Amino acid sequence: MSYTALYRKFRPAEFADVKGQDHIITTLQNQIRADRIGHAYLFCGTRGTGKTTVAKIFAKAVNCEHPVDGSPCGECGMCRAIAEGTSMNVIEIDAASNNGVDNIREIREEVAYRPTEGRYKVYIIDEVHMLSIGAFNALLKTLEEPPEYVIFILATTEVHKIPITILSRCQHYDFKRISIETITDRMKELMDTEHVEIEDRALRYIAKAADGSMRDALSLLDQCIAFYMGQKVTYDNVLEVLGAVDTDVFSRLLRRVIDRDVPGVLDIVDDLVMQGRELTQLAADFTWYLRNLLLVKTSDNIEDVLDVSTENMMQLKEEAQMIEQDALFRYIRIFSELSSQLRYATQKRVMLEVALIKLCTPAMESAQDSLLDRIRAVEEKVEKGIERAAEMQRGYAKDQGAYGRPGGEPGQTDGYGAYRSADAGAAGEIPAAIPEDVQEVVKNFRSIAGETSGMIRSYLKKARLSLGGDNRLLIVLPDSLAASVVGREDHVQELESLIEERIGKKVEVEVRHVEEGRHFEDTFVDIEQKINMKITVED
Repeated sequence: MSYTALYRKFRPAEFADVKGQDHIITTLQNQIRADRIGHAYLFCGTRGTGKTTVAKIFAKAVNCEHPVDGSPCGECGMCRAIAEGTSMNVIEIDAASNNGVDNIREIREEVAYRPTEGRYKVYIIDEVHMLSIGAFNALLKTLEEPPEYVIFILATTEVHKIPITILSRCQHYDFKRISIETITDRMKELMDTEHVEIEDRALRYIAKAADGSMRDALSLLDQCIAFYMGQKVTYDNVLEVLGAVDTDVFSRLLRRVIDRDVPGVLDIVDDLVMQGRELTQLAADFTWYLRNLLLVKTSDNIEDVLDVSTENMMQLKEEAQMIEQDALFRYIRIFSELSSQLRYATQKRVMLEVALIKLCTPAMESAQDSLLDRIRAVEEKVEKGIERAAEMQRGYAKDQGAYGRPGGEPGQTDGYGAYRSADAGAAGEIPAAIPEDVQEVVKNFRSIAGETSGMIRSYLKKARLSLGGDNRLLIVLPDSLAASVVGREDHVQELESLIEERIGKKVEVEVRHVEEGRHFEDTFVDIEQKINMKITVED
């Protein structure tokens, strides 16, 4: 005898065997017990949730000679005939291939004849949303006033395509996605029956991959058992068969993304491709991983909601402290878009790599939700630059001494042209600038201004410079608007930091503007012009 797939072999034969649809089963059993059976039912829900199975059990129950508490006995002649598919009372129609007006007209003609045995004729029309408009119209009158011995059960995965005139004539039942726990428990029962040894962790992963469909879960389980026939099926075996990736890999991948380590991210992708992992499944699983991370980030006491081990929960909590909420939203958006694109893509690896590089370099995106991450990336670069400059300054001060060079005398300039005063501080400290140092800044001011952020760089092109005291550089702008922008506290700090990096000393910056009706020369001395006049070019 040929092998029978698990989902066919263990198809429920009575209501008690149906898992995860208790709200529907209870209602149907109550109707059968009270003899309040409707004439038309609409079963809606995603694939593999039990719509056709429940329809067949219901057909057996209404025709059963000895029903038990609203459920078929399974032993009488009618139950056996329906189970074997030989009963003339239960007619299954696939609307995908029988969707024309003529097919429905045949049904209208057939309903005129009473059942040869049993109480009811039951028509099960699967994928009813595939019927044409003409076929729906032909079905309408029969569905509204069928003979008392006829029951219609319409099943669909896309209820929004059913005309409202049909919906209003049916009792509507929504089949829910089956929970991971329910699917896992059912598979465990079946594996005990089949005497197959399999890890609980492997069963849970299969249940999660099935996405609420019991039929999909049993098909995936069948595939894994066949690959490791006669062996214990482990979690790693399941990952290998399904082309999936362990959560530890997602953790490593996320940490590389947080560090903006593009080469490290691409190395991980290369390893996964060489292992033969399915990239579409990888994108879907990584999106789910990010979703779990977001729940941990935004909620307290989330342990009961998330289906993860204690070790993985600790890992998620650690990573939740490493990433901002807005960045997580952006990651999920990018990978949700990627998941739908990969389904039909020919260059899946390229698309995956581009998506991961987007995560690492938010400047590639112009979307509004990437703005904060772009600012954060710039801040990280600035912080690293300041730390590097400070390290270089400390190292230079240590090597050259407090006066800038070995044996340097007070009042001499160092090798970088920065004037060293006699009261310069100890190594590592930034001594206060003196007027000569301010002059050194003035000589290099245009190149320093070119390193500032875009917002103030254009205003500084019109700036003129003056001296405001021993340790103060005046930046004079032509109007109050320009002065208010450049004079913002964060912009002044940016300028002072760039000057410190350039000359190794602190210069205080003050921003002013020329009053209306006056000229710059009336109030300020243009020290930039005076200094540049003294510069001579030698051949």
